[in-house]
Order: sequence, then structure tokens, then C-alpha cells
Amino acid sequence: MRTGSEPTTARSALRARFWLSVWGLVWSVVGTAVFALAGHPGWAAVFGVLWLVVTVDLAVVLRHLHQGPHYQPGRDVPPYRPPEGHRP
Repeated sequence: MRTGSEPTTARSALRARFWLSVWGLVWSVVGTAVFALAGHPGWAAVFGVLWLVVTVDLAVVLRHLHQGPHYQPGRDVPPYRPPEGHRP
């Protein structure tokens, strides 16, 4: 059901973001190791920085997931009510 207030009451897809972060973490670790072993320190450094960024993002996602339904509502939480007095 569309209410017209979706941008203000949108919910984040944290579980999808979690799995994408895990995928990025795996590839950044592999990329860092492969380029380091192949003797390309510049590319290894790029993938090392990417590894750091993905790790921080994963920590933020996990923090939000552990904070409960405020950040990641389950199927038992009803949709938000549209703001009172809001006319499209």
C-alpha cells in the first residue's frame, strides 16, 4: 500500500546490506592477498583501504541490526502511519 510518505517513512534493507558487506569483505580480503602476493603493492593498498571501508560499514550495519526493530523491523511490526495532516 502506498501512502505518498515513503521517503520519510522508508525502512532500510539492512539484511541485504549485511550480505553485500560480507560479499565485499570476502573479495577485498582476497584482492589484497592476491595483489600482495603478485607483487603489486599499489593495488594491494587499494584493496586494503577497501577492506577497511567494508569492515567499518559491516560494523555499522551489525550495530543497527542489534538495536532492534527501530532500525530493522521484522514481519510482525506494522508499517508506519503516514504523518498527520500530510497531503500529497
